[in-house]
Amino acid sequence: MNFMFLTRPRLLLSFANRCALWLCLAPWSLAAEASPASAHGAIRPLAQDHVVLEQSPGTPNPLNTPSILRLEGGRLIAASERGGNTRDRNNRDEGTRIATSDDGGLTWTIRAKPQIFQARLFQCGKVLYYLGHDNDLKIMRSDDRGEHWSAPADLRTKRAQWYATACNVWHAKGNVYLVMERRIYEDNKSGWTIGNLAPVLMRAREQDDLTLPSSWTYASELAFADLIPGYRQNDLALDFFGVPFFAQKFPGANQVGGRPMHPMGWLESNVVQITDPNHLWFDPKQRTFHLFARAHTGGTGFAAIAQVVENEDGTMTTGLVHAPSGKTQLFLPFPGGQMRFHVLYDEQMKLYWLLGTQSTDSMTRPEALPKDRHQLPNNERNRLVLHFSKNMVDWCFAGVVAIGPGNRHSRHYASMDIDGDDLVILSRSGDERAQSPHNGNLITFHRVRNFRSLPY
Repeated sequence: MNFMFLTRPRLLLSFANRCALWLCLAPWSLAAEASPASAHGAIRPLAQDHVVLEQSPGTPNPLNTPSILRLEGGRLIAASERGGNTRDRNNRDEGTRIATSDDGGLTWTIRAKPQIFQARLFQCGKVLYYLGHDNDLKIMRSDDRGEHWSAPADLRTKRAQWYATACNVWHAKGNVYLVMERRIYEDNKSGWTIGNLAPVLMRAREQDDLTLPSSWTYASELAFADLIPGYRQNDLALDFFGVPFFAQKFPGANQVGGRPMHPMGWLESNVVQITDPNHLWFDPKQRTFHLFARAHTGGTGFAAIAQVVENEDGTMTTGLVHAPSGKTQLFLPFPGGQMRFHVLYDEQMKLYWLLGTQSTDSMTRPEALPKDRHQLPNNERNRLVLHFSKNMVDWCFAGVVAIGPGNRHSRHYASMDIDGDDLVILSRSGDERAQSPHNGNLITFHRVRNFRSLPY
């Protein structure tokens, strides 16, 4: 059973109803509703039941960019974006909703509705921030645990064409680090030209006011299209790995079985540091940051990887990773690397956690796919899964978080945070009313109980 709680108006629940809802969200209650997997005695989802935080008013306004943050004391902050075809600043159905919950995610109160896009929540000390873009980069802050928010401040990078999603944030050495992408070429403004994106690592001191442009330092830019010889000529100098899986026709899309294969690229980057001194990528000076990005190759099982090195003068240089053999390692085997994923480091267990999308039928001929499947076979979006790793390379399957019963029932583009012994997850989701698997109509909240009991 899926309980749906809207944030306008806030629902007042009786004690009995609240207890019932907690039981609904507890792991042992999941057997009451057989999922497509559990009905056959296979894996049982960890958090199939959910609370609906947002519902779209209609198909012109798909919901996206979920971001979630847990504060000391248990308060949850959540944000999501109502998209649109125009980004009309006078259209209040578009833009972001920032909400808080003080009962573990059962009910939510909307606190702000800013015009800011593809943004993420993070915390520095006692200050909350929400960073995204609206042409240039924009940032907001809250000094009272998310109840009130400043107007979006312009970071005045004097650079446009920013792109992002609510990927992770990394804290180290008194600094905060995160990645936004920027489209640095305009070969085809109408296409999905992610090969023209450059992941840009951003750094600021946690104690500074991050709404000030002077607080931020930006790494150098490196576009995917500049990395592979022959990329723009569609004669890529790649072989032996089946990358790209379908042929590309830069700068446009190659139609494969009536479905578009856009040129290859990377996007939606997470940033981590390697903390294990025995790791081959460990930097004893702790000046190296690794970027793990969704790799659009037309296939599955690969992420894209880059690194950023902090220089002595404080500047940051973006480059590629090299294997001990000296060979360049642009692609890395990675479960769900074909779709947006979220990485979270658990200091207590010294493990990296990966929340992503599972593909089950990427080898189906494109023309044989159901009409309600989105684009190519690798673009399956209704299975949200969890992995763990001690090194960001070797991943162990931890469990299925949730499975949508149909293609429109997406569970994808999710964000997560640690809440005591649990993982709290906010997912870009849909049901049978969704416009498509991509353009969902729900933002759903899930809780994975006792996640530290999953590693083996």
